[in-house]
Amino acid sequence: MASPRSSLDEYNRKRDFSKTREPKGEPNRKANGGFRYLVQKHDATRLHYDFRLEWDGVLKSWAVTKGPSVNPDDKRLAVRTEDHPMAYGDFEGTIPEKQYGGGTVMLWDTGRWDPVGDPDEGLKEGKLKFRLHGRRLTGGWTLVRMRPRQGEKGENWLLIKEQDDAAMEDGDGVLEGNLTSVVSGRTMGEIAEGKGERKKRVWQSSTSAAENVRRGAIAPRKDRVSGKARGTGAKLPAFMPPQLATLVSTPPAGDDWVAEVKFDGYRLMSSIAGGKAVCFTRTGLDWTEKFADIAAALAGLNCESALIDGEAVAANDEGSTFSALQKALKHGGRIVLYAFDLLSLDGEDLTGSPLVERKDALRDLLAGGDGSIVKFSEHVRGHATDVFRSMCRAGQEGIIAKRAGDPYRSGRVGSWLKVKCTRRQEFVIGGYSPSDKKNRPFASLLLGTFEGDRLVYRGRVGTGFDERTMEELAGLFAKRRRKASPFAAVPPEFSHDAVWLKPDLVTEIDFAEFTDDGHIRHGSFEGLRRDKEARSVVLEQEKKTAEIVADATNTVEGKSSGEKAAAKRKGTDVTERSTGDRVAGIAITHPERVLFKEENIRKIDLARYYSAVSGRLLEHAGGHPVSLIRCPGGDIEHCFFQKHASDGFPEEIDQVAITESSGKTENYMMITDEKGLVAAVQMGTMEFHIWGASAARLETPDRLVFDLDPDAGIGFSEVRAAALELRDVLDAVGLRTVPLLTGGKGIHVIVPLAPKAEWEAVKTFAKGLAQRLADASPDRYVATMSKAKRKGRIFIDWLRNERGATAVAPYSVRARRGAPVATPVTWEELADIEAANAFGMSEVLARIESADPWAPARKWKQSLTDAMVKAVG
Repeated sequence: MASPRSSLDEYNRKRDFSKTREPKGEPNRKANGGFRYLVQKHDATRLHYDFRLEWDGVLKSWAVTKGPSVNPDDKRLAVRTEDHPMAYGDFEGTIPEKQYGGGTVMLWDTGRWDPVGDPDEGLKEGKLKFRLHGRRLTGGWTLVRMRPRQGEKGENWLLIKEQDDAAMEDGDGVLEGNLTSVVSGRTMGEIAEGKGERKKRVWQSSTSAAENVRRGAIAPRKDRVSGKARGTGAKLPAFMPPQLATLVSTPPAGDDWVAEVKFDGYRLMSSIAGGKAVCFTRTGLDWTEKFADIAAALAGLNCESALIDGEAVAANDEGSTFSALQKALKHGGRIVLYAFDLLSLDGEDLTGSPLVERKDALRDLLAGGDGSIVKFSEHVRGHATDVFRSMCRAGQEGIIAKRAGDPYRSGRVGSWLKVKCTRRQEFVIGGYSPSDKKNRPFASLLLGTFEGDRLVYRGRVGTGFDERTMEELAGLFAKRRRKASPFAAVPPEFSHDAVWLKPDLVTEIDFAEFTDDGHIRHGSFEGLRRDKEARSVVLEQEKKTAEIVADATNTVEGKSSGEKAAAKRKGTDVTERSTGDRVAGIAITHPERVLFKEENIRKIDLARYYSAVSGRLLEHAGGHPVSLIRCPGGDIEHCFFQKHASDGFPEEIDQVAITESSGKTENYMMITDEKGLVAAVQMGTMEFHIWGASAARLETPDRLVFDLDPDAGIGFSEVRAAALELRDVLDAVGLRTVPLLTGGKGIHVIVPLAPKAEWEAVKTFAKGLAQRLADASPDRYVATMSKAKRKGRIFIDWLRNERGATAVAPYSVRARRGAPVATPVTWEELADIEAANAFGMSEVLARIESADPWAPARKWKQSLTDAMVKAVG
């Protein structure tokens, strides 16, 4: 292993420390209070998150392109980068543009990490498991190195959240809900502008009322019965990313839903304890100072502690409008909080309780207040359509419909719906058109939304500005001018005289509709959104109510415990780990098509299963030529085997040209990532079968497979005994093995190999060993395919070891009744297994949360030698 000093040479070589304020690379072997962990949000050539773990005196580093996800279904690409010095863990600021990594760096998360197993082995073998104890990321995680493609440089890993209490379905909610530094409280924009560099703060207030609330100068609330002070030792509940509503076309029907007014203001998550209150925006910004009166009112509620979700709105004749709230915040005015959910009370977590029960508790809690600043948001059960019409007639924005019996879940999970009377949405300002009128700094704003890294032009807005607003915007624009357009494309008639801006300002726009070319029609400026980061602004598209309601109805989170247990028994609990008809970015057509009737496993369920196990499956099958068993109609009685790629195959499935024994060259399939697996399911694939060699080293197999195939009437106990005997024979030769339950009747005894011996030697060895066993025990074994000779015996199928032959891939579902899975096991646990089809999808998903049963085999460096071949020949 390289010394810490040499491991930092690359870091130092890439940087000119006379121009950048980054610390120079010096090793530090001292761990300060355990292994340090941190994430730095880095807006360089493209926005990414630098994930760093302290080990051996340096920070081992990966660039996570899309940022960490707390959804175990998401496997985020993490590109290994050079080791960084420990001092880099305190760096926050800007790197000059022309320097390596030029851009803004934020300390997004800090904490410590605990390795699971030996980190040196994990880094060497390509699987590093650990637990995080950060301020934003916690629980179990794994970094898995991907197999490099031919000619590929560098190391690509996958960062994967483990399934535990810290996992959430809304994987990106932790990114969207945390937009400030954990040490300075600054946004990326403030760091870029150099604001607040010399003091650490988290939005410290200069407003006296807010200071009083924050510092506890307002006395703890008195118990109304005893008159004694309570709650002084209570801890403020932690911020929780809020549950979000999905935009739909029409209100849902039925008494399962309650309808509330859709307020147009700032979402506030308010934490209360010990006579104090802190008000967070939806993204985790501490805005107590902006809402000091609300914080003071909340601090007086009769409770030890509470976490309340609600919306701050302007209380004046203009009603609940965002522009009215903006004016009240800038120029003074009465602001009230409409509270609509209670997430915890006196230390008890209420998020798992039904909505109506949480609201009942909230109503009781608020009844003790004066009601002039913090108000209870009333609701109507059922009749959502009537409530919606009434809101529209009254000039309100619309309604929020919520499923009455559902728990509270961060992110968009389909059980909260929003229906709007008018169109209103956030957009990013990317430029403006100059005005030819005196005293008017611009004529219109040029707006867009993000699609990945691209800012897509969505049109212009030139109304809704008063004189004060225009002055404020002109000042902001002066600091953000740039030469090049930030948009992917803009119509020429709007771009020839445009002034381009850095796209980091977010505005709310009220508009009538989108034109056919996707541009805003009759738009009006409502105000700037200081609570949202520009990169999070995407086009909000209306979805069909029936589809979202069906998804919400089917989620296991909303079912009774009895239904959950039934789902697990059927193997369908995996189907609820994500929602929607896209898996790993692949659209799944006919998602509700039932593939296994007795288990009620649908096409979408199968896609989600393969997405979830892709990391394990691809360790063994990735990069190998693969054949598919496809059942396009969803009927397992009508499937076919396909080994050659054909026209129209999805691009996610790679192709590799292979010359066959006939001399003819054919295109074979190869799967290298999660998308490839899911794309194969989309085209009707159920089973994956792989070659015994990778495409990169096609003529030298990396495994031997002995398929123990019993004749009808032979029990599994006999097959198991045969597998153990074969294991011992191979061990005596000098080859270690791992067992695979095939999901059918037999067991595969697999010999992992360093790819050195060629096919002929591997085939000769397999055939010779199988024949020796058959000769030694002719009543038990047979080494020929003849059905007649197989009667009452176990066929030791050695033919899987020919060039072009395939065997079922580990973790592949089988197209058989019951949807069994080909499952890797250990020799120790094989002793207690009663069938080769013992594991279904749900059992396998539970298993992959634990240690890999084949993990020890990664360290084996065994090869098939000429002596071994001769010994059995």
